[in-house]
Amino acid sequence: MKPHAPIAALTAALLLCAPFAQAQARGNAQDAGAAATPGYIPGGRIPQLPDGIVIDGKLDDAAWQGALVQEVAYEIQPGDNTPAPVKTTVRIGYTADALYVSFHAADPDPSQIRAHLRDRDAMFNDDWVGVFLDTFNDNRRGYELVSNPLGVQGDIIRDESNSNNQEDSSWDGLWESAGRLTADGYDVEFRIPFSTLRFPTGGGEQRWGIALFRNWPRDKRHQLSSGRVPRDSNCFECEWGEYDGFAGAHQGRNLEIVPTLTMGKVQTRDAAGEPWHSGENSIEPGLDVSWAPSPAMTLNATINPDFSQVETDQLQLNFNDSFALFYQEKRPFFLEGADYFTSQFDVLYTRQIADPDYGLRVTGRTGSGAYGAIVARDATTLVLVPGVLGSGFEQLDQKADVAVGRYRYDFNTHFSVGAIGTFRQGDDYANNVAGFDARWQQGAHTATAQVLHSQSEYPATIVDAYKDELGDDPRPSGNAWRAEYAFSNRNWNFDTWHEDIDPGFRADLGFMGQVGYDKSLVGGGHSWYRDDKAFNRINVYGDFDITHRFDGQLLEREWEGQVSVQGPKQSNLSLHGMTRVRFWEGILFDEHYVDVNGNFRPTGNLQLGAYAQVGRMIDLAAVETGRRTQLEFWGNANVGRGIALDWDVLRQEMRRDGGTAFEATVLNAGGSWQFDPRQRLRLTLQGSHVKRDVSLYADPVEARSRDWAAQAVYSYKINPRTAMYAGASYGAFMNDDNLDLFGNTRSVFVKLSYGFQP
Repeated sequence: MKPHAPIAALTAALLLCAPFAQAQARGNAQDAGAAATPGYIPGGRIPQLPDGIVIDGKLDDAAWQGALVQEVAYEIQPGDNTPAPVKTTVRIGYTADALYVSFHAADPDPSQIRAHLRDRDAMFNDDWVGVFLDTFNDNRRGYELVSNPLGVQGDIIRDESNSNNQEDSSWDGLWESAGRLTADGYDVEFRIPFSTLRFPTGGGEQRWGIALFRNWPRDKRHQLSSGRVPRDSNCFECEWGEYDGFAGAHQGRNLEIVPTLTMGKVQTRDAAGEPWHSGENSIEPGLDVSWAPSPAMTLNATINPDFSQVETDQLQLNFNDSFALFYQEKRPFFLEGADYFTSQFDVLYTRQIADPDYGLRVTGRTGSGAYGAIVARDATTLVLVPGVLGSGFEQLDQKADVAVGRYRYDFNTHFSVGAIGTFRQGDDYANNVAGFDARWQQGAHTATAQVLHSQSEYPATIVDAYKDELGDDPRPSGNAWRAEYAFSNRNWNFDTWHEDIDPGFRADLGFMGQVGYDKSLVGGGHSWYRDDKAFNRINVYGDFDITHRFDGQLLEREWEGQVSVQGPKQSNLSLHGMTRVRFWEGILFDEHYVDVNGNFRPTGNLQLGAYAQVGRMIDLAAVETGRRTQLEFWGNANVGRGIALDWDVLRQEMRRDGGTAFEATVLNAGGSWQFDPRQRLRLTLQGSHVKRDVSLYADPVEARSRDWAAQAVYSYKINPRTAMYAGASYGAFMNDDNLDLFGNTRSVFVKLSYGFQP
């Protein structure tokens, strides 16, 4: 299926930077242009430059002549550390307050360069160049800062401390970039203030891990690196070159104050023809403060924060599924530094902090580890109530105090241990979780483990509503633990893990929707590389897993396997199959399906994808099996420099007992027009339609339901902190009680923020 946004952009681009990412065939790259110097080794001493470099995409400032000259010398995908097929010259230097990097990217056919005006982090399918920084040189956490040929920025935090190749594009640093197309390729300049980065204190000379990258997408997506990256490496940052310098680097005051003002109005109505009911005009001022008392620590505070998100969530098909849906966090206060709180279980899902009055956060690094803490006062209490076979959200009309703490200690580059705790307290409600975790990684081997304990207290309203999940115990408690071993080298991978969660375990600040079970999995696969062939990589994978309820009842026994290939036109194709025994409503059912998933780029400005699944599955509402078919068509297109279109249509159908039990369709579509690097207009259309044959259900079900919503947002962004948004939305629905589709919600809003650095 289509990768979930925003990871779809990373799957298409940034993951390709990693040695274990998807490879693309080399094709005719050997004829693409002048290759880099054979045998090149990155690294060296980065000199201090005189002030005066203007970030305008023109490499004519005299100060560049004193910079360290480097090359993007190797193709690591699809080539196996072969000489780069195109020449990229990089210059690096620094001043007392910033790192400077310039790229001259030569191209044998500049007309093929892909360069579009886009919003931040939306340019990864273009040509781009970037610098990756491991400022502590400990192979744990890195910055990835990239720009396309027009200076459009993308920035990512890479976390190697919890899992291999975990990237988070939600971080937005304050840095400058500018680019321009030239007769023989394109030029890009970076200025990265030291106030944007975290690095060791002291002011003396430092050693950083640095990688220089170029994305060169043509018939295949070629990823070019300044250093070799072995295909059997399980630590991408471990392969970065080492650079000395930065003596005297300082962050200045490193204080940022961001006042915000959000104004809006929402109107609703219950039925067609009724008058609109207006809510009060909403005028909400807020204030965010960020201060780094040292280069290795950041303090954040917010008062009456605006936690609204500007654009809508991706609409999901919440049909024939008993578990609550997961949506990505989009609120700025929680996004920055989110990787500091990651652990193997999802014990922190910050959307559970729904409407805070204030928040405080500290994150930082020491010479031997990292730490983070959050405290907040939430105006409401949102609870994810988990069970063995389903989960749901419940909201309590009461305030809650929230505290989260996380610490990780690194014994060496291979072994680390950590502790995490989440605590929430209301009037007659409490949930406390605490535990430990460990990770060891060396060569092809990775082992992880985590143990947690929780204690909770719930009011009578939740106990009465969720008797199946809670029983009659208003104070459940329990443990959860997980252990995993993984092996991965150039051609083989193997994974086995076991987890056990007590029925009384609760992580209300996290996203753990299932409890009261134990599950084991064992799986593995093999990869064949065919670097000079049209279809250049073939993967085979299979696994077996089994799940039991806490009392020993079998819940699921599953076998699955997959074959995938990658080839021309940046194509990916996979064939997958699954067969399982599944427990539902006291009965064990047999389920099986096969699916095919593929996507390709017929041109540089168009990507098309499709997914199809067919098999025998359970209709949960009817407690019967039937033949379920699922189809999905998605794609994206570029029109000119500034217009981008995207669409995703998903349809699901269940046939059983001689009829069609249900049909369900979901649409997500949109388009954006980037007028210039600062101005953007985004239009979004979402809708769903569900139709059921009520005669095929013993219990009452809704025969028809339909809804759709549209949103328009104009934005003007000087940088991620200083911006203006103005938008409007409209929504409509119908069901058995409202047979005609009618508008039931409409709203307008304006959001202003200003980043002030005294």
